[in-house]
Amino acid sequence: MNKLEFSREYARPIELFDAVAASNVHLGSGSGEVHVYCVYFAPGGVIGEHPAGYAQLFLVMAGEGWVAGADGERVSLRAGKAPSSRQTSGIRRVRTWV
Repeated sequence: MNKLEFSREYARPIELFDAVAASNVHLGSGSGEVHVYCVYFAPGGVIGEHPAGYAQLFLVMAGEGWVAGADGERVSLRAGKAPSSRQTSGIRRVRTWV
């Protein structure tokens, strides 16, 4: 069995979607459109609006922030919470989501 190292020290800056103060660690991929990342945000960090190429699920592990789908409606999140919709087609911004 392998262990996954995903602490902040292993994270690489996100350079797409006008991201600011956001980094991630790729944890794995599966067949089809299955990708798992741990994403870190510094205070004020965001990932800019962009179309999602596949369904996305966000699990907040620490902190608080918000996500928005294609309709632009913000959904507040905090540690231990996740948005309930699996129909998210885009992300406007995400803050302090890990």
